[in-house]
Amino acid sequence: MKEITSTKCCEGFQKRFQHFSPTLHCDMHFSVFMPPQMLDGNKVPVLYWLSGLTCTDENFSTKSGAQKIAAQLGIMLVIPDTSPRGNNVPDDESAAYDFGLGAGFYINATQEPWSANYQMYDYIVKELPHLIENNFAVTNKKAISGHSMGGHGALVIALRNPNSYTSVSAFSPIVNPMNVPWGIKAFSNYLGKDKKDWQMYDATWLIQNQNISKDFKVRIDQGLADQFLAEQLQTQNFEEACRRMQINTDIHLHAGYDHSYYFIASFIDEHLKFHSKFLYS
Repeated sequence: MKEITSTKCCEGFQKRFQHFSPTLHCDMHFSVFMPPQMLDGNKVPVLYWLSGLTCTDENFSTKSGAQKIAAQLGIMLVIPDTSPRGNNVPDDESAAYDFGLGAGFYINATQEPWSANYQMYDYIVKELPHLIENNFAVTNKKAISGHSMGGHGALVIALRNPNSYTSVSAFSPIVNPMNVPWGIKAFSNYLGKDKKDWQMYDATWLIQNQNISKDFKVRIDQGLADQFLAEQLQTQNFEEACRRMQINTDIHLHAGYDHSYYFIASFIDEHLKFHSKFLYS
């Protein structure tokens, strides 16, 4: 693991690292914010943040303003990249923004040529936490959050690993990818044409079929002026599934807000406070 940059921020440090990933068979970057409590020798819990389409590990750290509240609450932020990278990693031949590089969808691809590198689910769930826990002063408490494609990833990972994360939150998540264009395109290529193979990566399907605890800790914020809401996000599908299964949800709809990082910056404090209740309980 090689430190690329280190910048003092909110009395802590914003850092960026590079490492070789045996899961993805390529070099990967991830960013972290180390709150000031860590500098005093204290162990802190971790929030993993998963970014959306076209993003890297740097979008959230430079645009969200999350460091100030993370410093106050004593939470380490870990921000991975959104896909494998490198000259030997396959990409969409048309260089489309919604598939290939920058669009790993946090799943384990089973189809060639994607299966050799696009194992983002295992990278986020297994490899990266192992790396963090062995190199930083952190507790065994972790939560997960994300935006858009990353919101999809966060929900799916938390639903499939309920004992690993204290809580999950999402901004503008793709909650039902099996039934929207972004998800259909990605899943068809990464996982093949059989929709049965898609189900374990669909948060709405998981809520209805995985015997999820009614005390599942989830918060979602969605802007009502989001240009992708009707076609790609379909928040109401997840909300209705939770209602049918009698699972408590904390869903906030915001008039006038779109899909951008301005929306995230407006409400990121509330998300970290939500997670802090469970990370420090």
